[in-house]
Amino acid sequence: MTEMAVLQIVLAIGWLVLVGSAYASYQKDWGKTAQQALTWVAIFGGAFLLVSLIRG
Repeated sequence: MTEMAVLQIVLAIGWLVLVGSAYASYQKDWGKTAQQALTWVAIFGGAFLLVSLIRG
């Protein structure tokens, strides 16, 4: 693993912590958040599969 790859991983984790803490400050329902996140993953996953099947 190169130094640049390690730096990218560390920066990605830092951004996730920053965004997660900002979101947590709104005191939203975590169950609803997880449901919405899974819905978006399903939508993008389905679109990806559809495009993959069309392109062959």
